[in-house]
Amino acid sequence: MSHTVEILSVGTELLLGSIANTDARDLSVELAALGLDVHYHSVVGDNPKRLREAVELARGRADILITTGGLGPTCDDLTKQVLVEAFGKKLVFCPACAQQIRDYFARIGREMTQNNLQQAWLPEGCTVLDNAWGTAPGCAFQSGASYVVMLPGPPGECIPMFRERAVPWLAKLREGVIHSRVVRIFGMGESEVESILRTRMNQLVNPTLAPYAKEGEVELRITAKAADLAKAEELIVPVEGEIRRLLGRRVYGTDVPNLEQVVLDGLKYRKLTLGTAESCTGGLIAKRLTDLPGASAAMKGSVVSYTNEVKEQVLGVPRKMLDQHGAVSGEVARAMAYGARRVLDCDIAVAVTGVAGPERDERDNPVGLVYVALATPGEIRVTRLELGSGPTYARERVRNLAASNALDMIRHYLEESGAQ
Repeated sequence: MSHTVEILSVGTELLLGSIANTDARDLSVELAALGLDVHYHSVVGDNPKRLREAVELARGRADILITTGGLGPTCDDLTKQVLVEAFGKKLVFCPACAQQIRDYFARIGREMTQNNLQQAWLPEGCTVLDNAWGTAPGCAFQSGASYVVMLPGPPGECIPMFRERAVPWLAKLREGVIHSRVVRIFGMGESEVESILRTRMNQLVNPTLAPYAKEGEVELRITAKAADLAKAEELIVPVEGEIRRLLGRRVYGTDVPNLEQVVLDGLKYRKLTLGTAESCTGGLIAKRLTDLPGASAAMKGSVVSYTNEVKEQVLGVPRKMLDQHGAVSGEVARAMAYGARRVLDCDIAVAVTGVAGPERDERDNPVGLVYVALATPGEIRVTRLELGSGPTYARERVRNLAASNALDMIRHYLEESGAQ
Protein backbone atom coordinates (compact mmCIF):
# COMPACT_ATOMS: atom_id res chain seq x y z
CA MET A 1 0.00 0.00 0.00
CA SER A 2 1.23 3.48 -0.87
CA HIS A 3 0.87 5.94 2.00
CA THR A 4 0.33 9.67 1.68
CA VAL A 5 1.07 12.25 4.37
CA GLU A 6 -0.44 15.59 5.29
CA ILE A 7 1.30 17.89 7.76
CA LEU A 8 -1.22 20.07 9.58
CA SER A 9 0.38 22.94 11.48
CA VAL A 10 -1.78 24.50 14.18
CA GLY A 11 -1.26 28.03 15.45
CA THR A 12 -2.63 31.49 14.77
CA GLU A 13 0.90 32.87 15.09
CA LEU A 14 1.81 30.98 11.90
CA LEU A 15 -1.02 32.62 9.97
CA LEU A 16 -0.07 36.04 11.28
CA GLY A 17 3.50 35.55 10.10
CA SER A 18 4.84 36.04 13.62
CA ILE A 19 6.95 32.91 13.24
CA ALA A 20 8.06 30.86 10.26
CA ASN A 21 6.65 27.37 9.85
CA THR A 22 9.98 25.55 9.88
CA ASP A 23 8.39 22.43 11.40
CA ALA A 24 6.60 21.52 8.15
CA ARG A 25 9.76 22.03 6.12
CA ASP A 26 11.95 19.96 8.43
CA LEU A 27 9.37 17.20 8.87
CA SER A 28 9.06 16.87 5.08
CA VAL A 29 12.79 16.18 4.86
CA GLU A 30 12.57 13.60 7.65
CA LEU A 31 9.54 11.88 6.11
CA ALA A 32 11.17 11.69 2.70
CA ALA A 33 14.08 9.85 4.31
CA LEU A 34 11.52 7.35 5.60
CA GLY A 35 10.12 6.85 2.11
CA LEU A 36 6.80 8.50 2.99
CA ASP A 37 5.32 10.92 0.46
CA VAL A 38 4.17 14.27 1.82
CA HIS A 39 1.36 15.44 -0.45
CA TYR A 40 0.02 18.40 1.53
CA HIS A 41 1.03 21.11 3.98
CA SER A 42 -1.78 23.03 5.66
CA VAL A 43 -1.93 25.65 8.40
CA VAL A 44 -4.90 26.52 10.58
CA GLY A 45 -5.36 28.92 13.47
CA ASP A 46 -6.36 28.17 17.05
CA ASN A 47 -10.05 27.87 16.24
CA PRO A 48 -11.87 24.60 17.00
CA LYS A 49 -14.34 24.83 14.09
CA ARG A 50 -11.71 25.57 11.47
CA LEU A 51 -9.33 23.02 12.98
CA ARG A 52 -12.03 20.34 12.77
CA GLU A 53 -12.68 21.24 9.13
CA ALA A 54 -8.94 21.02 8.39
CA VAL A 55 -8.73 17.61 10.05
CA GLU A 56 -11.70 16.26 8.09
CA LEU A 57 -10.18 17.54 4.84
CA ALA A 58 -6.82 16.01 5.67
CA ARG A 59 -8.14 12.58 6.64
CA GLY A 60 -10.05 12.45 3.36
CA ARG A 61 -6.95 12.88 1.22
CA ALA A 62 -4.08 11.40 3.25
CA ASP A 63 -3.88 8.31 5.41
CA ILE A 64 -1.09 9.68 7.63
CA LEU A 65 -1.85 12.92 9.46
CA ILE A 66 0.93 14.65 11.37
CA THR A 67 0.01 17.69 13.43
CA THR A 68 2.31 20.23 15.02
CA GLY A 69 1.34 22.66 17.75
CA GLY A 70 -1.66 23.03 20.03
CA LEU A 71 -0.51 20.55 22.72
CA GLY A 72 0.40 23.10 25.40
CA PRO A 73 -1.28 24.14 28.67
CA THR A 74 -3.24 27.19 27.57
CA CYS A 75 -6.89 27.54 26.58
CA ASP A 76 -6.05 27.91 22.87
CA ASP A 77 -4.17 24.58 22.76
CA LEU A 78 -6.97 22.55 21.18
CA THR A 79 -5.34 19.98 18.92
CA LYS A 80 -5.90 16.91 21.12
CA GLN A 81 -9.50 17.78 21.92
CA VAL A 82 -10.42 18.31 18.27
CA LEU A 83 -8.63 15.21 17.01
CA VAL A 84 -10.14 12.82 19.55
CA GLU A 85 -13.59 14.08 18.61
CA ALA A 86 -12.82 13.71 14.89
CA PHE A 87 -11.62 10.12 15.34
CA GLY A 88 -14.27 9.06 17.88
CA LYS A 89 -11.96 8.71 20.86
CA LYS A 90 -11.75 10.30 24.30
CA LEU A 91 -8.98 11.80 26.39
CA VAL A 92 -7.64 9.88 29.37
CA PHE A 93 -5.26 11.03 32.09
CA CYS A 94 -1.68 9.71 31.92
CA PRO A 95 -0.16 9.67 35.44
CA ALA A 96 3.35 8.93 34.12
CA CYS A 97 3.14 11.97 31.80
CA ALA A 98 1.98 14.13 34.69
CA GLN A 99 4.97 13.05 36.77
CA GLN A 100 7.35 13.83 33.89
CA ILE A 101 5.87 17.32 33.68
CA ARG A 102 6.33 17.82 37.45
CA ASP A 103 9.89 16.54 37.20
CA TYR A 104 10.62 18.95 34.36
CA PHE A 105 9.61 21.98 36.41
CA ALA A 106 11.55 20.72 39.41
CA ARG A 107 14.61 20.27 37.23
CA ILE A 108 14.51 23.84 35.91
CA GLY A 109 13.69 25.29 39.34
CA ARG A 110 10.30 26.79 38.48
CA GLU A 111 6.94 26.39 40.17
CA MET A 112 4.43 24.43 38.08
CA THR A 113 0.99 25.90 37.58
CA GLN A 114 -1.87 23.39 37.56
CA ASN A 115 -2.87 24.11 33.96
CA ASN A 116 0.31 22.34 32.87
CA LEU A 117 -1.33 19.02 33.76
CA GLN A 118 -3.71 19.58 30.86
CA GLN A 119 -0.82 18.28 28.77
CA ALA A 120 -1.08 14.88 30.51
CA TRP A 121 -4.52 14.15 29.00
CA LEU A 122 -3.99 12.01 25.89
CA PRO A 123 -6.13 9.99 23.44
CA GLU A 124 -7.16 6.61 24.78
CA GLY A 125 -5.05 3.74 23.49
CA CYS A 126 -2.38 5.99 22.00
CA THR A 127 1.36 5.49 22.01
CA VAL A 128 2.85 8.21 24.20
CA LEU A 129 5.79 10.08 22.66
CA ASP A 130 7.79 11.21 25.69
CA ASN A 131 9.07 14.78 25.58
CA ALA A 132 12.66 15.00 26.81
CA TRP A 133 12.95 18.53 25.42
CA GLY A 134 9.95 20.29 26.98
CA THR A 135 6.69 19.60 28.81
CA ALA A 136 4.01 18.56 26.29
CA PRO A 137 4.14 14.86 25.37
CA GLY A 138 3.26 13.89 21.84
CA CYS A 139 1.23 10.87 20.86
CA ALA A 140 0.44 8.53 17.98
CA PHE A 141 -2.51 6.27 17.24
CA GLN A 142 -4.20 4.34 14.45
CA SER A 143 -7.90 4.71 13.72
CA GLY A 144 -9.14 2.44 10.96
CA ALA A 145 -7.05 3.17 7.90
CA SER A 146 -5.74 6.46 9.36
CA TYR A 147 -2.49 7.01 11.22
CA VAL A 148 -2.15 10.10 13.41
CA VAL A 149 0.94 11.62 15.01
CA MET A 150 0.67 14.72 17.22
CA LEU A 151 3.83 16.73 17.92
CA PRO A 152 4.48 19.92 19.90
CA GLY A 153 5.03 23.13 17.96
CA PRO A 154 8.39 24.50 19.18
CA PRO A 155 11.02 23.30 16.66
CA GLY A 156 13.43 22.39 19.47
CA GLU A 157 10.83 19.87 20.68
CA CYS A 158 9.04 18.91 17.47
CA ILE A 159 11.98 17.73 15.37
CA PRO A 160 13.91 15.74 18.01
CA MET A 161 10.64 14.16 19.20
CA PHE A 162 9.85 13.11 15.66
CA ARG A 163 13.31 11.61 15.15
CA GLU A 164 13.60 9.88 18.51
CA ARG A 165 9.98 8.94 19.24
CA ALA A 166 7.78 9.08 16.14
CA VAL A 167 10.14 7.48 13.60
CA PRO A 168 10.15 4.09 15.37
CA TRP A 169 6.34 4.17 15.41
CA LEU A 170 6.14 5.12 11.73
CA ALA A 171 8.79 2.59 10.70
CA LYS A 172 6.12 -0.05 10.12
CA LEU A 173 4.73 2.14 7.32
CA ARG A 174 7.97 2.93 5.53
CA GLU A 175 8.26 2.11 1.85
CA GLY A 176 11.94 2.33 1.03
CA VAL A 177 13.54 5.76 0.81
CA ILE A 178 13.02 9.00 -1.05
CA HIS A 179 16.37 10.55 -1.89
CA SER A 180 17.24 13.79 -3.68
CA ARG A 181 20.29 15.46 -5.14
CA VAL A 182 20.34 19.16 -5.99
CA VAL A 183 22.23 20.37 -9.05
CA ARG A 184 23.02 24.09 -8.87
CA ILE A 185 23.28 26.31 -11.93
CA PHE A 186 24.45 29.91 -12.25
CA GLY A 187 23.98 32.26 -15.17
CA MET A 188 20.79 30.80 -16.65
CA GLY A 189 17.17 31.63 -15.95
CA GLU A 190 14.59 29.03 -15.00
CA SER A 191 12.81 29.32 -18.35
CA GLU A 192 16.04 28.75 -20.28
CA VAL A 193 16.92 25.72 -18.19
CA GLU A 194 13.41 24.37 -18.53
CA SER A 195 13.42 24.81 -22.32
CA ILE A 196 16.60 22.72 -22.60
CA LEU A 197 15.37 20.01 -20.23
CA ARG A 198 11.60 20.08 -20.87
CA THR A 199 11.43 16.91 -22.93
CA ARG A 200 13.54 14.98 -20.43
CA MET A 201 11.55 16.28 -17.44
CA ASN A 202 8.29 15.17 -19.05
CA GLN A 203 9.69 11.70 -19.71
CA LEU A 204 11.01 11.07 -16.21
CA VAL A 205 8.85 9.24 -13.69
CA ASN A 206 11.37 7.88 -11.20
CA PRO A 207 13.50 9.81 -10.62
CA THR A 208 11.69 13.10 -11.12
CA LEU A 209 13.34 16.38 -12.07
CA ALA A 210 12.08 19.76 -10.89
CA PRO A 211 13.57 23.27 -11.29
CA TYR A 212 13.51 25.96 -8.58
CA ALA A 213 14.47 29.55 -9.38
CA LYS A 214 16.63 31.69 -7.11
CA GLU A 215 18.17 35.11 -7.70
CA GLY A 216 20.52 34.56 -10.61
CA GLU A 217 20.47 30.82 -10.07
CA VAL A 218 18.44 27.70 -10.71
CA GLU A 219 18.31 24.55 -8.60
CA LEU A 220 17.45 21.25 -10.24
CA ARG A 221 16.21 18.69 -7.72
CA ILE A 222 16.49 15.06 -8.84
CA THR A 223 14.34 12.86 -6.59
CA ALA A 224 14.24 9.07 -6.64
CA LYS A 225 12.22 6.55 -4.67
CA ALA A 226 13.77 3.12 -4.15
CA ALA A 227 14.14 0.26 -1.72
CA ASP A 228 17.32 1.73 -0.25
CA LEU A 229 19.71 4.64 -0.61
CA ALA A 230 22.11 2.81 -2.93
CA LYS A 231 19.36 1.98 -5.42
CA ALA A 232 18.06 5.55 -5.30
CA GLU A 233 21.56 6.82 -6.11
CA GLU A 234 21.74 4.42 -9.06
CA LEU A 235 18.62 6.04 -10.48
CA ILE A 236 19.89 9.59 -9.90
CA VAL A 237 23.46 9.35 -11.22
CA PRO A 238 22.68 9.04 -14.97
CA VAL A 239 20.16 11.91 -14.80
CA GLU A 240 22.73 14.15 -13.12
CA GLY A 241 25.26 13.20 -15.80
CA GLU A 242 22.80 14.13 -18.54
CA ILE A 243 22.14 17.52 -16.92
CA ARG A 244 25.85 18.26 -16.73
CA ARG A 245 26.30 17.28 -20.37
CA LEU A 246 23.46 19.53 -21.53
CA LEU A 247 24.21 22.56 -19.33
CA GLY A 248 27.99 22.33 -19.25
CA ARG A 249 29.92 24.83 -17.16
CA ARG A 250 26.78 26.58 -16.00
CA VAL A 251 26.53 23.78 -13.44
CA TYR A 252 28.62 24.81 -10.45
CA GLY A 253 28.00 21.87 -8.16
CA THR A 254 25.76 19.16 -6.78
CA ASP A 255 24.62 19.18 -3.15
CA VAL A 256 26.75 22.25 -2.46
CA PRO A 257 25.32 25.14 -0.42
CA ASN A 258 26.31 28.11 -2.60
CA LEU A 259 28.82 29.64 -4.99
CA GLU A 260 31.04 31.06 -2.27
CA GLN A 261 31.59 27.63 -0.72
CA VAL A 262 32.61 26.21 -4.09
CA VAL A 263 35.02 29.12 -4.60
CA LEU A 264 36.52 28.81 -1.12
CA ASP A 265 36.97 25.05 -1.52
CA GLY A 266 38.66 25.60 -4.89
CA LEU A 267 41.02 28.24 -3.52
CA LYS A 268 42.01 26.03 -0.58
CA TYR A 269 42.50 23.00 -2.84
CA ARG A 270 44.83 24.98 -5.07
CA LYS A 271 46.46 26.77 -2.10
CA LEU A 272 45.65 30.13 -3.66
CA THR A 273 44.89 33.38 -1.89
CA LEU A 274 42.25 35.90 -2.93
CA GLY A 275 41.68 39.60 -2.45
CA THR A 276 38.78 41.81 -3.51
CA ALA A 277 38.40 45.43 -4.59
CA GLU A 278 34.75 46.40 -4.36
CA SER A 279 32.96 49.57 -5.32
CA CYS A 280 29.22 49.06 -5.93
CA THR A 281 29.13 45.80 -3.94
CA GLY A 282 30.52 47.53 -0.85
CA GLY A 283 32.35 44.48 0.50
CA LEU A 284 29.58 41.96 -0.22
CA ILE A 285 31.90 39.50 -2.00
CA ALA A 286 34.29 39.51 0.94
CA LYS A 287 31.41 39.15 3.38
CA ARG A 288 29.96 36.12 1.60
CA LEU A 289 33.34 34.42 1.66
CA THR A 290 34.26 35.33 5.24
CA ASP A 291 30.87 34.15 6.46
CA LEU A 292 32.24 30.65 5.83
CA PRO A 293 34.34 28.81 8.41
CA GLY A 294 37.95 28.45 7.33
CA ALA A 295 37.90 31.45 4.98
CA SER A 296 41.11 32.81 6.50
CA ALA A 297 43.03 30.02 4.75
CA ALA A 298 42.40 31.73 1.40
CA MET A 299 40.94 35.20 1.90
CA LYS A 300 43.64 37.85 2.27
CA GLY A 301 41.48 40.96 2.53
CA SER A 302 39.30 43.49 0.78
CA VAL A 303 39.47 47.13 -0.27
CA VAL A 304 36.06 48.80 -0.38
CA SER A 305 37.00 51.50 -2.88
CA TYR A 306 33.69 53.30 -2.93
CA THR A 307 35.09 56.69 -3.90
CA ASN A 308 37.47 57.68 -6.68
CA GLU A 309 39.92 58.92 -4.04
CA VAL A 310 40.27 55.42 -2.60
CA LYS A 311 40.51 53.90 -6.07
CA GLU A 312 43.35 56.28 -6.85
CA GLN A 313 45.19 56.54 -3.52
CA VAL A 314 44.88 52.94 -2.28
CA LEU A 315 44.55 50.84 -5.42
CA GLY A 316 46.63 53.05 -7.68
CA VAL A 317 44.02 53.65 -10.37
CA PRO A 318 45.39 56.57 -12.45
CA ARG A 319 43.44 59.83 -12.08
CA LYS A 320 43.65 60.32 -15.84
CA MET A 321 41.91 56.96 -16.38
CA LEU A 322 39.15 57.86 -13.95
CA ASP A 323 38.61 61.23 -15.64
CA GLN A 324 38.66 59.80 -19.15
CA HIS A 325 36.63 56.61 -18.72
CA GLY A 326 34.75 57.13 -15.47
CA ALA A 327 34.68 54.89 -12.41
CA VAL A 328 32.21 52.52 -14.09
CA SER A 329 34.32 51.19 -16.94
CA GLY A 330 36.27 48.14 -17.98
CA GLU A 331 39.53 50.07 -17.79
CA VAL A 332 38.98 51.06 -14.16
CA ALA A 333 37.82 47.56 -13.18
CA ARG A 334 41.04 46.17 -14.69
CA ALA A 335 43.17 48.70 -12.78
CA MET A 336 41.30 47.96 -9.53
CA ALA A 337 41.94 44.24 -9.83
CA TYR A 338 45.61 44.82 -10.62
CA GLY A 339 45.92 47.19 -7.66
CA ALA A 340 44.17 44.83 -5.27
CA ARG A 341 46.48 41.98 -6.19
CA ARG A 342 49.47 44.23 -5.54
CA VAL A 343 48.21 45.93 -2.34
CA LEU A 344 46.85 42.76 -0.74
CA ASP A 345 49.72 40.54 -1.91
CA CYS A 346 47.36 37.79 -3.05
CA ASP A 347 47.52 35.23 -5.84
CA ILE A 348 44.34 36.41 -7.53
CA ALA A 349 42.10 39.43 -7.06
CA VAL A 350 38.60 40.26 -8.21
CA ALA A 351 37.28 43.80 -8.67
CA VAL A 352 33.76 45.12 -9.17
CA THR A 353 32.58 48.57 -10.20
CA GLY A 354 29.10 49.49 -11.38
CA VAL A 355 25.85 51.39 -10.95
CA ALA A 356 23.70 49.84 -8.24
CA GLY A 357 21.03 52.52 -8.47
CA PRO A 358 18.39 53.56 -7.96
CA GLU A 359 19.44 56.33 -10.38
CA ARG A 360 21.86 56.51 -13.32
CA ASP A 361 25.33 57.74 -12.45
CA GLU A 362 26.83 61.13 -13.31
CA ARG A 363 27.91 59.83 -16.75
CA ASP A 364 24.37 58.59 -17.46
CA ASN A 365 25.37 54.93 -17.18
CA PRO A 366 22.24 52.84 -16.55
CA VAL A 367 21.39 51.06 -13.35
CA GLY A 368 22.75 47.53 -13.54
CA LEU A 369 25.81 48.27 -15.66
CA VAL A 370 28.65 46.46 -13.87
CA TYR A 371 32.22 45.56 -14.78
CA VAL A 372 33.98 42.64 -13.10
CA ALA A 373 37.72 42.06 -13.46
CA LEU A 374 39.85 39.14 -12.33
CA ALA A 375 43.61 39.55 -11.99
CA THR A 376 45.61 36.32 -12.04
CA PRO A 377 49.36 35.66 -12.33
CA GLY A 378 49.02 35.40 -16.10
CA GLU A 379 46.30 37.84 -17.16
CA ILE A 380 43.49 40.21 -16.24
CA ARG A 381 40.01 39.31 -17.47
CA VAL A 382 37.19 41.83 -17.65
CA THR A 383 33.47 41.13 -18.07
CA ARG A 384 30.72 43.66 -18.77
CA LEU A 385 27.34 42.86 -17.18
CA GLU A 386 23.95 44.44 -17.81
CA LEU A 387 22.02 43.31 -14.77
CA GLY A 388 19.02 45.62 -15.18
CA SER A 389 17.16 47.28 -12.37
CA GLY A 390 14.50 44.66 -11.73
CA PRO A 391 10.95 45.50 -10.69
CA THR A 392 11.71 45.98 -6.98
CA TYR A 393 14.68 46.29 -4.66
CA ALA A 394 16.84 47.25 -7.64
CA ARG A 395 19.88 48.25 -5.63
CA GLU A 396 20.00 45.07 -3.55
CA ARG A 397 19.39 42.92 -6.62
CA VAL A 398 22.21 44.52 -8.64
CA ARG A 399 24.66 44.22 -5.75
CA ASN A 400 23.80 40.56 -5.12
CA LEU A 401 24.02 39.61 -8.77
CA ALA A 402 27.27 41.50 -9.22
CA ALA A 403 28.81 39.65 -6.27
CA SER A 404 27.57 36.30 -7.59
CA ASN A 405 28.98 36.99 -11.05
CA ALA A 406 32.34 37.87 -9.50
CA LEU A 407 32.35 34.62 -7.56
CA ASP A 408 31.38 32.70 -10.69
CA MET A 409 34.24 34.33 -12.58
CA ILE A 410 36.65 33.06 -9.91
CA ARG A 411 35.05 29.60 -10.11
CA HIS A 412 35.62 29.39 -13.86
CA TYR A 413 39.26 30.33 -13.44
CA LEU A 414 39.73 27.69 -10.73
CA GLU A 415 38.11 25.03 -12.89
CA GLU A 416 40.38 25.89 -15.80
CA SER A 417 43.34 25.69 -13.42
CA GLY A 418 42.34 22.19 -12.35
CA ALA A 419 41.07 23.21 -8.94
CA GLN A 420 37.93 21.13 -8.99
